[in-house]
Amino acid sequence: MIEVSLGPRSYPIHVNESAESFGLAFESFVKDRLSATWGGNGCQKALVVTDANVAEPWATLTRRHLLETGLEVNVLVVPAGEESKSLATLSGVYDSLIDLKADRHTLVVAVGGGVIGDLAGYAAASFNRGLPLLMVPTSLLAMVDSSVGGKTGVNHPRGKNLIGAFHQPIGVWISVQTISTLPEREFRSGLAEVLKYGVIQDPAFFAYLEQHAEAALARDPAVLGHLISRSCRLKADVVEEDEFEHSGLRAILNFGHTVAHAIENIAGYGEYLHGEAVAVGMVAETLLAEKLGWIDAGTTERLKAVLKRLQLPVTLDLGKEGELLAAMRHDKKNVGGRIRFVLPRAIGSVAMTNLPVDTMILETLRSLKST
Repeated sequence: MIEVSLGPRSYPIHVNESAESFGLAFESFVKDRLSATWGGNGCQKALVVTDANVAEPWATLTRRHLLETGLEVNVLVVPAGEESKSLATLSGVYDSLIDLKADRHTLVVAVGGGVIGDLAGYAAASFNRGLPLLMVPTSLLAMVDSSVGGKTGVNHPRGKNLIGAFHQPIGVWISVQTISTLPEREFRSGLAEVLKYGVIQDPAFFAYLEQHAEAALARDPAVLGHLISRSCRLKADVVEEDEFEHSGLRAILNFGHTVAHAIENIAGYGEYLHGEAVAVGMVAETLLAEKLGWIDAGTTERLKAVLKRLQLPVTLDLGKEGELLAAMRHDKKNVGGRIRFVLPRAIGSVAMTNLPVDTMILETLRSLKST
């Protein structure tokens, strides 16, 4: 059990490696989290929000065991994909809550990947000024990233994640079992975010991934359990210090993302999965650190080697370097018109900087064609 210590907003993350992880243990976890929280006390109803990809079997299993706790449970299934992170879909979630006659003690349960967590989380944050939220992430990426930390939101037609709020869940239930139905490409994408934690915070964790890359790809439950638990602990450490992004510490979680967001934007969302773009972004930003003299070439090669073993991309043959640079100018970390990056000083340590100039950035992007 991993505790995210945020005073009255504290909550546990339970990582279960068992093949029977939706059962009495889950029911006990739900009862405990409801009784321990103001919103959960007196809870009699729950809305499960899920998507078409995981409605069977994971949302159905979740509903079955929520019913065993004595709750009245409705399920809302939305289309899979980024398009569901929209104002229109959010309105549909509100409609379902109204149909359920939800009050401030109605539980919202997000069963799915990052899109579902963000959508259901923001509905819980905003309906009746706040409902209790239980996260049941089913993708590796959601398990190690979006389900932890309280960021929720939807997209606006004129920008991604423009509408959102911080809303911590009352608990996170992670079943390694759900990864068994995750498509291979989606699974590998999640491993990029796992590796990121080793680069930014924990050299021993990075070394563990180097030693267990093939076992991770084979979805060994014990290896995955360790990777997920340690990633959640490392993210929780950052969130505990900078819950609302006021100190700037939480920005270290964006290593690889300045370039990655630009790739997603210019290539078109879906051409590169998020973790694939992050993998390329980490290589690019490590090369920038090398050009600044912060690290040696051996560090860059070490990162590339483990990414290749995890079957993640380390090259970019997109072209459009000027467009990528322009897209980076809209990154939320930027100050005073200068592009800011989170760059490694060593495996396990990163720092924010605006030292890379345009010519250096363009040269690095061009080098990704053959890196």
